[in-house]
Amino acid sequence: MTPYAIFTAFQTIVVREIRRFTRIWPQTLLPPAVTMTLYFIIFGNLIGSRIGQMDGFDYMSFIVPGLIMMSVITSSYANVVSSFFSMKFQRSIEELLVSPVPNWVILAGYVAGGMARGLGVGFIVTLLSLAFTQLQIHNLPVVILTVCLTSALFSLGGFINAMLATKFDDISIVPTFILTPLTYLGGVFYSIQLLPEFWQGVSMINPILYMVNAFRYGILGVSDVNVWIALGMVLFFITVLVVVCLRMLQRGKGIRH
Repeated sequence: MTPYAIFTAFQTIVVREIRRFTRIWPQTLLPPAVTMTLYFIIFGNLIGSRIGQMDGFDYMSFIVPGLIMMSVITSSYANVVSSFFSMKFQRSIEELLVSPVPNWVILAGYVAGGMARGLGVGFIVTLLSLAFTQLQIHNLPVVILTVCLTSALFSLGGFINAMLATKFDDISIVPTFILTPLTYLGGVFYSIQLLPEFWQGVSMINPILYMVNAFRYGILGVSDVNVWIALGMVLFFITVLVVVCLRMLQRGKGIRH
């Protein structure tokens, strides 16, 4: 394929994905906004006033970066896993399989679509958070880099889940039993410095901890882990998942029978 044809194929997938989630915005953009608003009210205002400060910041300011990252993670993952599995279920995936579009273009298109929804939801949640607290960006490049890398990582994870899923129930297993526990235990609502030493060590194997803390550093300037190590970990996970996704596409795992 020529570079123009490759770009056209990529653009087509991305535009279709964006149109898909914006067309049903009451299901894709509104629920995360409502959920995060409830978190702001319950944890930030009601419970936060009793907790006081965390790492030198009021509790609302401390949890806002984690809640933004939570919305980005869940939205990026959900967009790709639901979209790609729907194509498998409707058998429209066959159109892509018989086309000359390279596998990496297919993967890049779906990941970009997932990132668009994840970053869009993250932006909405950020605007909502301004009604509850004042955000003072400590390091803007770190903020942008962290949120983009995190969105890409979980878009890749959603792609793998969609390829392996054989029924609609399968696409809810990972978010329910893996993503949600890891997110809640990833330092969104607390600093791991409050934990006993043993549990601090256990927390360090949670990949979401690195993303939340890198993003919190970008906004507040505080982190439980070294920000460069955190970003390096995210890049490592992205590299691994890209290789896995491309090998699965090459073998037709879950899409060729």
